[in-house]
Amino acid sequence: MNEFVAYHSEEHYVIITINNGKANAISHEVIEGLNSSLDAAEKEGKVIILTGKSGMFSAGFDLKIMTKSPESAKELVTKGSKLSLRMLSYPLPIIIACSGHAIAKGAFLLLSADYRIGIEGNFKIGLNEVMIGMTMHHAGIILANSRLSEVYLNRSVNNAEIFNPEQSIEAGFLDIIVAETDLLSTSIKVAKMFSNLNKKAHAQTKLKVRRAHLDALKEAIELDLKSEISINP
Repeated sequence: MNEFVAYHSEEHYVIITINNGKANAISHEVIEGLNSSLDAAEKEGKVIILTGKSGMFSAGFDLKIMTKSPESAKELVTKGSKLSLRMLSYPLPIIIACSGHAIAKGAFLLLSADYRIGIEGNFKIGLNEVMIGMTMHHAGIILANSRLSEVYLNRSVNNAEIFNPEQSIEAGFLDIIVAETDLLSTSIKVAKMFSNLNKKAHAQTKLKVRRAHLDALKEAIELDLKSEISINP
């Protein structure tokens, strides 16, 4: 939907691809492109496959923006949290084809989707905020708490532990892993299966299942707006 986010529509699904430099960083422009793509897919009524570039789904928020000032960091984090809130309450299924590393906001996007397919290999997945000097924001804690087991919640959020794809299934970041050559075909197979779901029932059930976490996430976003968000040396 812009130079950083591509949108490709097929009969039963759309493929949304993030392409923003070596780290596939989540910037204001990427979030804008993702929101525009979500708008378009909703109008088409199609299942979403969200993916990145080969070897890198996303390494997280654009660090140039995050380190510019606390105000700059807060603005980007808030937009990212609102994107996750939208994804978790989105009326159509969202599949992430995790094409490689997924760190920080890249991993939070995994926690914001309905089904997550990773690939075999020496890839890193997890939340490194504490490692790089960022006190975890309220919304991040809620997102992690909603999808990770209690043991992995503490290992991920407090200790900034990073996992390989196999460990990421047990932790709750991924649902399955496949060979890299099978990522797209498996994602399409799942998308076609999800396209047979009753759309109204899926949308309404999703909101019921996630109601408590969605309410908590809304409150957390408001708390973050009143807090300082920055990366400290």
